Amino acid sequence: MRIKNTVSLENEKEVDSIAQICSLLAEVDDEKLIYDFFECLFTKSELKDFANRWHLVKELRAGTTQREIAKKYGMSLCNITRGSRELKKEDSAFKRMLALLDAREEK
Repeated sequence: MRIKNTVSLENEKEVDSIAQICSLLAEVDDEKLIYDFFECLFTKSELKDFANRWHLVKELRAGTTQREIAKKYGMSLCNITRGSRELKKEDSAFKRMLALLDAREEK
């Protein structure tokens, strides 16, 4: 499956690499392998940013204000606003992932 480029990437190779990683992750049924892969792929700072972006999505859904999120996670209002806009989209991937999280937590 070819993933459409919704991110501004410099060239086709970057899009192909991200699509390849997504495809591999979709096949993996081993959380530790994915975690270890992320630790190899990202620096500690990048992992922190990655985690904080997920935190902000969950905080926004919970009704936390953007200013509270900025203070709590040391994030820029620009990043939080971007996350808020993405969460408001009808076909939001954030909403779909949060629904998966909710379904998991209901078990």
